[in-house]
This record gives sequence, structure tokens and C-alpha cells, in this order.
Amino acid sequence: MNLEQADPDDLAVLRAAFAVDDGGQSALGWEAVRAFEAEHGMVLPEPYRTFVAEITDGSYSGPPDYGLVGLAELPDDWGDERPERDLRQPFPLTSQWLWEEDDSEPSEETDLLMDRVFDHGSIVLGTDGCGMYWHLVVTGPHRGHVWLITGEGATPFGAEFGFTTAESGFAGWVEHWAANKPWFDAT
Repeated sequence: MNLEQADPDDLAVLRAAFAVDDGGQSALGWEAVRAFEAEHGMVLPEPYRTFVAEITDGSYSGPPDYGLVGLAELPDDWGDERPERDLRQPFPLTSQWLWEEDDSEPSEETDLLMDRVFDHGSIVLGTDGCGMYWHLVVTGPHRGHVWLITGEGATPFGAEFGFTTAESGFAGWVEHWAANKPWFDAT
């Protein structure tokens, strides 16, 4: 997964999946992408960076079920009482964490880590409803990976994590969706 240079094959997958035929008018453009990155103190991983700059910034058709939200947006069901998101801070996880299955008593430390999982080092791609949010990690060891974060836990997307047959990263996530495959299809 090359996070610094957009692979032409990945961009072809993204263009085909979204079938954008408006000549890129729905894209943000490079100036807006660089301004967003400067404001948030990070550089978006490829191919997502080129996707929002040149192809489109969001899509009603998905993925996920309720559509792909724009770069600076949050899903309608995100809630108003969440802390301010900090993209500069690294995303804190490197493996699946199901906090609902944790037998220990909830603690202030656990609550702080959960807040960081939701609000540090990732952009929200969209929602499947019922508090299930897809994130693209933009800082930290899992930069470029897509994660499903819910009220029960957080799970990375990609074949190397064992939950799906799909390639990791934004292009693999989109390609899997465009092929109408279930998110978790590992056998």
C-alpha cells in the first residue's frame, strides 16, 4: 500500500466505482486539500488524497450504507456532544479491540482511550447507521488503513487482519464495496 504516491490502478478503481462524470467538479481541488492538511497538521494518505482532490468529495451512493461523507464533514448521526477531533494525534490502535468484551470494570483510562479511538488520527468516511462508523487513519502506525469503529469496539479492514478477503486501504475498501461483497467475508 503506497500512501505517498497515488497508484494509477487504484485511481482507475475509484473512478469506476463512483462513475463521476462531472469532470471533477464535485472534487475539492488541490488547493482546498492542502489547506485542510495545513489546518489539521497532517498529510492525507494516497489514494484518498487524490480522490478528494480530483475525483469527488463524498458520494450519496456509498460506501458505506449512508454514503461517503465529504472530507471536512461528519455523518448526520455523529452527535453534537463529541469532543473536537484532533487529526494531528496518532490513531491509538494497531489491532482489533472489542471493549464491550473487556471483563474489567470500565475505567477513566478506558474511556479516554475510547475517545482517542473515535477522535484522534482519523477522518470519518461515513456510517452504516446504528453507531457504526468507517474511519480512514491519517496519522499513526495504521496510516492509510480503514477501520470500523462502533460502540462495541474497533476493527481494521483488510485481508491481513483476517476479517475480509479485500485489500487494505481506501481503494481496497471501495473496490470491495463496488463488488457488492459483505464487509466481513473471510471464510
